[in-house]
Amino acid sequence: MFRSSAALLLIAGSAVGLAVLPTTASAEDCTNPDALGTSRTITVDSNATPRIGTMQYRSTLPLDDHEVVITFDDGPLAPHTTRVLDALGAECVKVTYFLVGTMARANPDLVRRIYNAGHVVGTHSHRHPVKMDQMEQPRVVSEIDGGIAAVKAALGDERALAPFFRVPGLARSRQIETYAASQSLSVWSADEVADDWHHGITAEQIVQRAMQRIEAKGHRGVLLLHDIHPHTARAVPMLLKRLKAEGYKIVQAVPAGDRPASVPERSPVKVATTEQQGAVPPKEPARKAKVAAAKPDAALESKLASRKTRTIASTTSFEDIFSR
Repeated sequence: MFRSSAALLLIAGSAVGLAVLPTTASAEDCTNPDALGTSRTITVDSNATPRIGTMQYRSTLPLDDHEVVITFDDGPLAPHTTRVLDALGAECVKVTYFLVGTMARANPDLVRRIYNAGHVVGTHSHRHPVKMDQMEQPRVVSEIDGGIAAVKAALGDERALAPFFRVPGLARSRQIETYAASQSLSVWSADEVADDWHHGITAEQIVQRAMQRIEAKGHRGVLLLHDIHPHTARAVPMLLKRLKAEGYKIVQAVPAGDRPASVPERSPVKVATTEQQGAVPPKEPARKAKVAAAKPDAALESKLASRKTRTIASTTSFEDIFSR
């Protein structure tokens, strides 16, 4: 059995020049009558839609007024990814994840849980390099291909992986985009961020910044969050409640073509045993937990926050540079 993205009509998003296949979202698994829910899906053909997100590109997904696509980067990482999944599940909301290869390899059970909960899984490089835009071509290829291979292995079924890619830190380059296009990958930027990678930011601040920026972009957009942080995990249920209260609808972007309805999962007993053996103390910061899961990236992780801050800050005033 497959998740089908088949639709009878191919249309071009007239406002943004994107080719998408519109489909209606299924709510058969939602048992909460008061849930925010997922109002519909947009099927994205990566060959027709090579770049997404007005923070860096001219176009984004063709969303209507008060429609939001939610995405998460950098995971998976327990317990924060698990708490995010629980919050999404409680509101029957479906999103898109961009997973790091080393994180997926360290947490395959979480990867499969993400997919089997109905979310779309894309990739975010193999090791989350800080300066991917400055890499030579062989390293660019290694990072993109390595991330894809690792996430496919974690999923257990290569058909489950979406051809969606987000550059670490949004540090895009023409070289990265050219190679991604040659592999039929959509490169995702975003329309809004909520600064949830900042040290010391609160859940309340994340929600407030997300809402302010969504409203400023015409009450719609692709929102970028990170499921590896405890404050993000606390913010997600608050954000979903706020979106619902203000009349927003959630749209999920899915890849063209058929995908398996589910991927094999291990028994809960085996999963619990593995998690217990690899558990990080509850008070351990998410950054340290991530380093424990991907030790070779320790030096890179220590620079991630500052690099990402500089990259995102520059996107607010560089439309003449990056919009094309």
